[in-house]
Amino acid sequence: MKPHTVGRTLGIGLRVAGRLATERAAASANAAREVAPAVASTVAEARALQSDAKARLVAGARAGGKSFFAPFLKVAKSLWHEVIGVFFGLFVLLFGNAAWKVHASWMSGPDHQRFLVSVGLCLLFTYLTASSFWFARR
Repeated sequence: MKPHTVGRTLGIGLRVAGRLATERAAASANAAREVAPAVASTVAEARALQSDAKARLVAGARAGGKSFFAPFLKVAKSLWHEVIGVFFGLFVLLFGNAAWKVHASWMSGPDHQRFLVSVGLCLLFTYLTASSFWFARR
């Protein structure tokens, strides 16, 4: 075979194959357009059912988690308030001791200001301790 005829034969074959592929693609696109509305509605219904089932599953898991963990959270919250109350109580002891050491100069004297600050902080932490234990009992 001559090189000129081989190239011509391949060129003609490629053009015919391209035309056939284009016609088949157009035919399958037309068929897909006819089927698409039915498939789209079925897909939309399936997605709606899936999202509804997922929403119900999430709501059920959330409600189950709340009912399971509610007693634990109540105990943990109460314990947290009691620990914080003890921590504040330590500061009450610290500032109360400092106030007692300088209580002789409560009216006037060199440690008058230190006494007032110690008493003020002792009262503040007493309030915080009492309120923390009050919240723990509530």
